[in-house]
Amino acid sequence: MDGSDQTSTSGSRAQVSPDWEAQRQLMVETQLRARDITAPAVLLAMAHVPRHLFVPERVRAMAYNDHPLPIGYEQTISQPYIVAYMTQLLDLPPNARVLEVGTGSGYQSGVLAEVAAEVYTIEIVPELADRSASILAELGYENVRVKAGDGYLGWPEHAPFDGIMVTAAPDHVPQSLIEQLAVGATLVLPVGQDFQVMTILTKTEVGVTTERTIPVRFVPMTGRALAR
Repeated sequence: MDGSDQTSTSGSRAQVSPDWEAQRQLMVETQLRARDITAPAVLLAMAHVPRHLFVPERVRAMAYNDHPLPIGYEQTISQPYIVAYMTQLLDLPPNARVLEVGTGSGYQSGVLAEVAAEVYTIEIVPELADRSASILAELGYENVRVKAGDGYLGWPEHAPFDGIMVTAAPDHVPQSLIEQLAVGATLVLPVGQDFQVMTILTKTEVGVTTERTIPVRFVPMTGRALAR
């Protein structure tokens, strides 16, 4: 399904399809490798997943630009760097089982599917869940399961997870997600309302360690996250 250099005619004018692969490679080199993305598996995933197929046609020409894009329903697809950064923070082991809360466009799910054995992803907007599931299936990602619903409580029947990622911002860390982490696993999420910070929690034998890194801006987490 990936685009390539092809010429088509419309009337008397020739149209050249974008070279998506070249744009993707440029994104990896200038936006990721030139910053602090060093994990080989993450770089390979970002170089392989066709981001342009996960965004609406009206913004497809900007798919590999260094910023988020609207995907409808007041949701966005994160900038490529943030997708790679959060994936790298998970530091997934081989054969990992991962939970993603906030499927959105499905792009982050596709990246996770490249570096993990099993991906479970939950989206609170049913239309986005359906659209993402369709795109992921068309691209052949058989190791991704998409569910429409509120991800605040996680997906306990498939826990424990070797990594959990939340791609919307709650104002607190959901305890239910910590409980579904395997020992040694990491939960990565933006936390805050007007001001958000990327937060990394790692579960140990004796408790949970917390680290906060960069300021970020995500759409707010809805559902049960707002009812506390």
